[in-house]
Amino acid sequence: MPWETVVGLEVHAQLLTRSKIFCGCSTAFGAPPNTHVCPTCLGLPGALPVLNGEAVAMAVRAAVALGCEIVGVSRFARKNYFYPDLPKGYQISQFDEPFSRRGSLELVGDDGARRAIGITRVHMEEDAGKNVHSDGASSIVDLNRAGVPLIEIVGEPDLRSGAEAGLYLRTLRDVLVFLGVNDGNLEEGSFRCDANVSIRRVGAAKLGTRVELKNINSFKFVERAIDGEVERQRELLESGGVVVQETRGWDEARGATFSMRGKEAAHDYRYFPDPDLPPLVLDDSFVAKIRADVPELPRAKRERYVRELGLSTYAAGVVTQHPRVAALFEEAALLHGDGVRVANFVQSEVLRDVVTHGLSADLPIDAERLAALLRLVDAGTISGKQAKEVYGAMRGTSRTPEDIVLDLGMKQVTDASAIEEVCARIVAAHPKQADQVRGGKTAIMGFFVGQVMKETKGSASPTIVNEVLRRLILG
Repeated sequence: MPWETVVGLEVHAQLLTRSKIFCGCSTAFGAPPNTHVCPTCLGLPGALPVLNGEAVAMAVRAAVALGCEIVGVSRFARKNYFYPDLPKGYQISQFDEPFSRRGSLELVGDDGARRAIGITRVHMEEDAGKNVHSDGASSIVDLNRAGVPLIEIVGEPDLRSGAEAGLYLRTLRDVLVFLGVNDGNLEEGSFRCDANVSIRRVGAAKLGTRVELKNINSFKFVERAIDGEVERQRELLESGGVVVQETRGWDEARGATFSMRGKEAAHDYRYFPDPDLPPLVLDDSFVAKIRADVPELPRAKRERYVRELGLSTYAAGVVTQHPRVAALFEEAALLHGDGVRVANFVQSEVLRDVVTHGLSADLPIDAERLAALLRLVDAGTISGKQAKEVYGAMRGTSRTPEDIVLDLGMKQVTDASAIEEVCARIVAAHPKQADQVRGGKTAIMGFFVGQVMKETKGSASPTIVNEVLRRLILG
């Protein structure tokens, strides 16, 4: 019988607070090692944790958006283990009493099929530091990241392939970014995941022995690592071997996973309630306020653009790839009135100049001037080709499209007699191509249009050019 892949993902997402979860140290990325530290995040005796209220609000915001049930009273626990990047000798987390549970994330495939993936819980915890291995002979420990606030999103084992796991991660990342609680930066480690992978015979109810894959820093590598581990387990079981529970890494160069250590079970961490932190109490009014402030999420936004603005599914996906881009498109579509026209111009021209930095983005043009530029095309003042030239002169400046059109001496030629003179000359110069159009090869008409636009430097009205050419060639 064939094998079935079973995958559950544990996603760690850094919350976008300015200070750490239990102290006032900065969470800014890229500072010199061990400069954003204090007695609390260094684990010095006598230093006590104080919970960051903004981290709580962001965590609840994420859990609500994922459809989780919010628990009124939850507790922090100590997860005990020794590692150089964990100065206290334990990590403050939530284990058996998290603040939320039982949510789901809906995946939409390329074919439009929908499937809900269960979420066991979303809980809060602090990040550990970072071991930096320089030359292979020495290492340093940077504790700037120790105490940075995280949410862990624990997924049910509902995923059935590496590709589906990649779709889950992309979908979840989009949700967290549009919520404003995470910047989705895999390179800096602010969005990362561990994958629990097992296989079982199709139709079997019992899960196979799971292997945890860690330290995978891209969606592409997650997909490859899962598929590679599935193949390893299949070959092992079919040759009479046994899969052991362990933690493995992914070697991209070899295209294979490798053993790192034996996998710990929950009892190995000796969880117990943190005596320095009181229970976390979330009252109904606090949760209701956060629930009311949850913005429109990416999937709903894309579906609305298709339904109300007439965008294709692909175009809706492109203009919602970042919150700032979506905001630019939506405002410009409202000002201009034709969402499809705006989306087409954003895709073809604007997006290549957009530079994103987490939740912020450098946009080359604002919505008001983008809409004004497209209105000049609608009015016949400039052609679509000229609009691209005007945009090129506008981007990165505060100049209006009207000013640039005036400065460049642009104005679309709509005088039919002037256009007819040019068209007649072009047709007379290319009799062979004209005969081909008359013989039924209408695609060659584009050649004539291109020649006219070239001679008029793009200023001739394309509509009038087409009308005149058809009359001159076809009669």
